[in-house]
Amino acid sequence: MAIEKQLGTEQDPNVRSMGSAVEIQPDTTREDQIREAAEILVSGQEVLIDDEIQQEAPQVNFNMNLAEVLPEDILQSISNDLLSSIKGDKQSRSEWEKTYTDGLKYLGMKFDDQRSQPFEGSSGVIHPILAEAVTQFQAQAYKEMLPPKGPVKTEIIGARTIETEDQAERVQEFMNYYIMNVMSDYDPELDMLLFYLPLAGSAFKKVYFDSVTGKAVSKFIPPEDLIVPYEASDISSAERITHAISMSLNEVKKQQLTGFYANVEINDETYDSESEIEKAIDDIQGVEPSYKEDRNRTIYEIHTVLDIEGFEDLDAEGQPTGLKLPYIITIDEDSSTVLSIRRNYLETDPLKNKINYFVQYKFLPGLGFYGLGLSHMIGGLSKASTSILRQLIDSGTLANLPAGFK
Repeated sequence: MAIEKQLGTEQDPNVRSMGSAVEIQPDTTREDQIREAAEILVSGQEVLIDDEIQQEAPQVNFNMNLAEVLPEDILQSISNDLLSSIKGDKQSRSEWEKTYTDGLKYLGMKFDDQRSQPFEGSSGVIHPILAEAVTQFQAQAYKEMLPPKGPVKTEIIGARTIETEDQAERVQEFMNYYIMNVMSDYDPELDMLLFYLPLAGSAFKKVYFDSVTGKAVSKFIPPEDLIVPYEASDISSAERITHAISMSLNEVKKQQLTGFYANVEINDETYDSESEIEKAIDDIQGVEPSYKEDRNRTIYEIHTVLDIEGFEDLDAEGQPTGLKLPYIITIDEDSSTVLSIRRNYLETDPLKNKINYFVQYKFLPGLGFYGLGLSHMIGGLSKASTSILRQLIDSGTLANLPAGFK
């Protein structure tokens, strides 16, 4: 067997032993170098110089805030389109808001003692028929939905064995303990929901896991703070759900420092955007907004579907399909600034279905998205009863006056 051995290592490194023969590799001439360079150009191969090498685009984490990497023009376009859509959603439910506002006024929580019509000092009493119906429903529903032992009851589906019965009992005991003891806000939030529900006909809860407190949260959302498109029929099928959140500028900055919101500059100027429903609620409570605390910024948390450039849905060949994907987008209303854009589906979900955080409660099934409440059912009766009661009191007052015509 021939053994390769390098010869002339010091004198001539190009001389090698190839069995019984010797192969000499000559030096490349100037003509050969020119010929090789020409072949590279003809074949279309690229030669990259160090300065011309492009750095690869940074990898985008699935759960990161996309508002930090998207160009400003795309963010502004998203903000303008969504704010315009929200404005249209609000206008489409104006009649519902008016009925809801009238129901709040006829609760009779505030006595009107400054009426001057039909005469000075006429009665301003409100018939309690609506308030009585609301409080009766709240008391009975609260007792049924939150019994002393807890609201959770388990049911075994399939064959009943000792193991499954023990497991069902453990699950029931743990969930009742968690809701009644760990989720300290569950009780007051449910109590408040049951008061709003018969008035507005619809009420909502937002259920999610709070990573800051380390526990599940079931938070009540007033019906006026959750906005959906006109064509929506239910929560699960609505392609855009907007949660209006009142925050102070300091709270926004706190979220920016924690990295939840993008660190962008926000205009300090705000505008008085208190709705008629909020004014009616403040009037019932006898309070008025104070802007010293600067808690008058409206932050829209929008659960919607979008086809964002650079983050499109791709098919098996890597081509965009045009399918809109679920996102949660947070926008400051006054400055139209996008604070965050995050994907609203699981990374492992091949269908990319949206994650729903909202639960809707209906007093009575309505003709559309919103349910019917006592304001719709007996609102007219409450107005008529109030008018009749005031007439009876005013007529008795006039009959007992010591002077005047009779």
